[in-house]
Amino acid sequence: MGQERNHKTAYVTIAVIVINILGFLYLEIRGSTEDVEFMVAHGALFEPMVLYGKEYWRLLTSVFMHFGVEHLVNNMLILFVLGDNLERALGKVKYAFFYLVCGIGANVVSLWVNVIQGDYAVSAGASGAIFGVIGGLAYAVAVNRGRLEDLNARQMVILVAFSLYHGFTSSGVNNTAHVAGLLLGILMGMILYRKPVKKNWMEEDIW
Repeated sequence: MGQERNHKTAYVTIAVIVINILGFLYLEIRGSTEDVEFMVAHGALFEPMVLYGKEYWRLLTSVFMHFGVEHLVNNMLILFVLGDNLERALGKVKYAFFYLVCGIGANVVSLWVNVIQGDYAVSAGASGAIFGVIGGLAYAVAVNRGRLEDLNARQMVILVAFSLYHGFTSSGVNNTAHVAGLLLGILMGMILYRKPVKKNWMEEDIW
């Protein structure tokens, strides 16, 4: 039964990756994804336009936009490697909901922090949602006594530490969205994930 579960195709993860790639190609054909003004014009997150222009849809569209091919490839590789594990653990519908909540939620927190600090910046990318996936997996691994399919607790600790370290030591990275996504992922994992119950047939009553 476990092997059958492990071979289920992660359709939502594949769909998200395809949407990100197609969206990137469309933007590159129309202009340049490394042009900040162009990205703002096509849906990137920019606090004044959300707060004063009431363009709340940017909280969603920016989750599927990336600045340059390297930004896209890095995020999609991580999602490709990890997303299927969480999708199988949660189920397709819950996973899709989880991904969107983490992505949008990370943007909301980032916007709020930037407004408080008076530091407006243009941002885009799936990092908040992907850090949510990492957080959700970390919770699922912990609940399953340190292992979920091919993932173990040590791998998750190293992944979280390395991902956060890379963000905080790199320039032009929205670390607020990363941390928010990670915490939201853990919270959403607590809400949505249920550890599979193994039936012990030896304890079954016989009448």
